[in-house]
Amino acid sequence: MKKLMSVLLVLSMLVMGAAMAESGTLTMATNAAFPPYEFYDDETGEVTGIDVEIAQAICDKLGYELEVVDADFDSLVPGVQSGKYDFSMAGMTVTEDRLQSVNFSDTYATGVQVVIVPEDSAITSVDDLFAEGADNAVGVQQGTTGDIYATGDIEEAGLGSVERFKTGTDAVLALTTGKIDCVIIDNEPAKNFVAANEGLKILETEYIVEEYAACFAKENTELLEAFNGALAELTEDGTIPAIIEKYIPSEEAAAE
Repeated sequence: MKKLMSVLLVLSMLVMGAAMAESGTLTMATNAAFPPYEFYDDETGEVTGIDVEIAQAICDKLGYELEVVDADFDSLVPGVQSGKYDFSMAGMTVTEDRLQSVNFSDTYATGVQVVIVPEDSAITSVDDLFAEGADNAVGVQQGTTGDIYATGDIEEAGLGSVERFKTGTDAVLALTTGKIDCVIIDNEPAKNFVAANEGLKILETEYIVEEYAACFAKENTELLEAFNGALAELTEDGTIPAIIEKYIPSEEAAAE
């Protein structure tokens, strides 16, 4: 019986592989409002960024065309789970809740969640958000880990409210108009938002450090294994570090 089950498993993997090879295209879902990981190029009008370039490099290595679909962030995991998309890369962190629905690849980048505030804000460190009697309106992009952390650490702890927005841009706009007190978001897009909006700053203290990975449907183990294999090879040969360095220069490179 065990031998039969093994044979059936191998056959099912071969059928899945044949279907993938026949299509020749892998569809990656993302949310293109998270620079420098994914955003629209002003000149080409196409989605680009760290995640897109890494996905393209992996697809090139595996012999597939890459199709990028821009969707709402909170629809990405359900879309992958249902088979609508082959995988998703969107500066996404592995969480226990998400692991119940999808599998994740090996980590390919590290992100830092930070807090954006007005320059004259009474919030001077992350600790102020957790201080006794705190009552701040915190902006987040709906469905992101910033949303998850703020909901547990602040809203459920009775230390303020969490205002959820469709994009990080919408959250920052609400901050500039005084509708909220701060925004919790990844450090790299935070830098872009602060540079584009006078009067804002990023707190020096980090909110949390997290690791980014791609997500796949539970049953799509063959693609996940192939992805991880290509990811490891492209990391080893310097391709992926070079992509990240292109968008997020190291301190040494920035000083040159």
